[in-house]
Amino acid sequence: MTIFKTVTILGGGVLGSQIAMQAAYHGKDVTIFDPFQESLDKLPARWDWMRRGYSEDLRDFSEPKFDEALSRISTTTELAKAVSDVDIIIEAVPENLDLKRETWEKVGKLADARTVLATNTSSLLPSLFADSSGAPERFVAIHYANRIWSQNLAEVMGTPKTDPSTVDKAVTFAEETGMVPARVEKETPGYFLNSLLIPWLRAGSALYINGVGEPEAIDNAWKAGTHFGRGPFEVYDVVGFNVAANISRNSEDETEQRFAAKLQEAIDAGFSGIADGKGFYLYDKDGNITGPNDFFTK
Repeated sequence: MTIFKTVTILGGGVLGSQIAMQAAYHGKDVTIFDPFQESLDKLPARWDWMRRGYSEDLRDFSEPKFDEALSRISTTTELAKAVSDVDIIIEAVPENLDLKRETWEKVGKLADARTVLATNTSSLLPSLFADSSGAPERFVAIHYANRIWSQNLAEVMGTPKTDPSTVDKAVTFAEETGMVPARVEKETPGYFLNSLLIPWLRAGSALYINGVGEPEAIDNAWKAGTHFGRGPFEVYDVVGFNVAANISRNSEDETEQRFAAKLQEAIDAGFSGIADGKGFYLYDKDGNITGPNDFFTK
């Protein structure tokens, strides 16, 4: 029996748009809310990028199914319209604690009492802003990795105030949308994936920002020495600079602050990773690396 039929995503960025498509591709009716129309205007380009990704990575990919999914996605800049009468709300706004608290305070006053409230926060403890929703017992984290149609992990984590039934519902939603759920039994920043991934990424960023090596040289050393498919800066391009910059800003480490500032320079220049065809590397229309980005050479 299907529990979830209607989904609202708060934020139309890299991850928000992917969560929306994944839900729609699995039969859900999806609304994307973003207060900035310019963010919503970028969605057609994101759909084109995802269409290529789905077709390349999914053996059972169907063009008609993807088109049908697109027809089930609507957008709005009106919060009340987005969050009323919906089964689950998933927040994917930037990693800024004050912004998340402000967002959930507004949503909590508008959402139905039946709605599951979920955050996709990458590194913040959900309990730091769950109370802002006014319903911490219905508040849960569902954390997604980038390219979620193929890297289809959904880490589900409650807070000390989350009702166990809410966690169960979040796991069900993950399963209904083609994800592999992983229950994180105790609240921790970073879940399983980012608790392992972020220290590795930070080690790479420190080598770069401290002038020890260029991104391409660091990546090549890692790949040659481990036979892993990607180095840290290739992963930064997949994660996207907006997420990475916000995570680095949340650190008190001076090196991380300088790295965040460098990423922000790139964002202000109009690029933020593979989704834009330009990050630490340059990419062709199929997402293949064509060379390093001179922006990051010293």
